[in-house]
Amino acid sequence: KKKIFLMIRRTPRSTRCTHRRQRQMCIRDSTYRENVAYLHRDCPVYRSEGFQALSKIEIHEAADGSTVIAVLNVVDDEGILAPHELGLSEQAFAQLNLPDRTDVRVEHARPPDSLKAVHRKIAGERLLLDEYRGIIRDITGNRYSRIEIAAFLVSCSETGLERDEVLYLTRAMVETGKRLDWSEPLVVDKHCIGGVPGNRTSMLIVPIVAAHGMLIPKTSSRAITSPAGTADTMGVLANVELLPDHLHRIVRRERACLAWGGKARLAPVDDVLISVERPLSLDSPGQMVASILAKKLAAGSTHLLIDIPVGPTAKVRSRSAALRLRKLFEYTGDHTGLQLEVIITDGRQPIGRGIGPVLEARDVMLILNNHPDAPADLREKALQLSGRILEFDPDVRGGQGYVIARDILYSGRALAKMEAIIQAQGDKPGTAAPGYLRKPVLAGSSGNITHIDNLQMAHIARLAGAPLDPGAGVDLHRKIGEPVSQGDPLYTIHAEFEADFRFSCEAAARDSGYRIGAAERSRE
Repeated sequence: KKKIFLMIRRTPRSTRCTHRRQRQMCIRDSTYRENVAYLHRDCPVYRSEGFQALSKIEIHEAADGSTVIAVLNVVDDEGILAPHELGLSEQAFAQLNLPDRTDVRVEHARPPDSLKAVHRKIAGERLLLDEYRGIIRDITGNRYSRIEIAAFLVSCSETGLERDEVLYLTRAMVETGKRLDWSEPLVVDKHCIGGVPGNRTSMLIVPIVAAHGMLIPKTSSRAITSPAGTADTMGVLANVELLPDHLHRIVRRERACLAWGGKARLAPVDDVLISVERPLSLDSPGQMVASILAKKLAAGSTHLLIDIPVGPTAKVRSRSAALRLRKLFEYTGDHTGLQLEVIITDGRQPIGRGIGPVLEARDVMLILNNHPDAPADLREKALQLSGRILEFDPDVRGGQGYVIARDILYSGRALAKMEAIIQAQGDKPGTAAPGYLRKPVLAGSSGNITHIDNLQMAHIARLAGAPLDPGAGVDLHRKIGEPVSQGDPLYTIHAEFEADFRFSCEAAARDSGYRIGAAERSRE
C-alpha cells in the first residue's frame, strides 16, 4: 500500500499542504470506492477552517490543476497522522495524481446541485432524465458521500421507480463509462437476476455458445447479497480483472470472456452503487433492471437472455411478480435497442451442489469434464439456457438449440473453449480447495426433503465467509424429493476462519434451512 501524507502549513492567503510518503505507518485504503481524507484533531487547519468529521472537503493543486473531493475523517493518534499532515486514501491519492511534496489547497466542498433531485425523490416525486444524469454524474465524480448515495438508493427503493425512470437511470449509467463496440450484428449475453444459490450457469453457457462461434463477452458484477457471483467464481480459475484493451483482445481471439465489469470501466457507477447496496441488502426491481441492462449495453450486447428464477424463497416469489419484472425488462430493452428474451425458471431450491466460489467452480468443471458425479440439475439448466441463446443465431432453427448445445458439451468442445478462455485471461496457479474447517449438518428425522430455504442457505454460506473467502460455503448432499434417514448429512459447511465457522454453524443449528416430511409409503 502507498504511504500517503500531506504536510500542512498556513500561508497568508490560502490553506496549503505538501504531501509526502515517509512514515512506517500508513492509512490503508479500506474505503472501497470512496475518497477519504484524514486530519489530526489538533491540526490548525481543521480548527481554523471549521471542518467537521464526515464533511466533504475539496483538495486542489496550488496551481489550480488537479482537484479531488473527499469525506473528512478525524484522527487523534500522532502515530497515524501528525497535526501538520493530511492523509488520503489510495483512491483519492491516485485521482489527485500529484508527485510528493506538491503544494495543495484545502477548502469546504460545495454541495452537488443534484442533491436537490435526491430530496425530491425522497419526497416521492418522479425525476426526469437530466436529473438522473446529474445524480449519476456527481456520484461518478465522487461528489456524494456514502450517506448521500444510500439516501438516493433507499429513496428509489422505498418510493419506487416508474418504468420511464428505470429507462432514464439506465441511460444515465451507460453514459458514465466506456461502451464497447464489437462491430458485429450479433453480440449475445445472458444474465440471471439471482436469488438462487449455486446457479452458476453462465460459466457453462459462455464456453458452449463461444464454441458454436457466437460472440459472448460476458462481464459480471461481484456478489451483492449472494455467497458468490459469476466474477467471484470465475476468479477461482482465472484472472477476471481485465482492462478494456486486454478484454477486447481476448474476446476477438476466443469469441468470449468471463470478466468482472468493474475493471473494464463499463457503467462504473454501478459498482459504486453496489458497494453501498451490499451492506444494506438493497436490490429493488427498478435499480436491478437499470444495473443489469446498463452493464449489458455498455458491454456492446445486441441480444440478451434474462433468467428469472421463481420460488418461495427466491428473489422473485410469484409468477405474477416475475411477469411484471419481465415487462419492465422488455420495456427498457425496447427503448435502448437491446433485443431481449426473458424466461421464468424454477427457483424453489439451490442449483448444483456447491454454494460459494470454490465449490461452485468445482461443479462447473465437473460438468465441462462430463464427470459422472457432475450435478445434473445445473447441467440441464445450462443446456436449456444455452439452447435459447443459440437460437438467436438466424442459422439455428427454433427448437434445435438444445441439441446443438448438448452436442458441444458432450463432445468436449465446451471444455476446450473454457480452457482457452482461462489461459487467455490468465489462469490461477495451484488448486483452490474448500475451507479446511468443515462440519456436516445432519437430518433431525427420517423422511423426504420437502423444502430448501434459498435465503437461509445463502445466509449460512455468507456467514461461513463466502464470497470474500473463496473456499468458504456450503456443499449440498440432498435435494427436494430425496429420502433421508435421521443422522444423514444434509450438507457440509466449509470455512477458513474460526469465527466465521462458529457463526455459520450456530446459524445452521438454529435453522438448517431444510424441511423434512413423512416418507412415502411403498405400494405393494
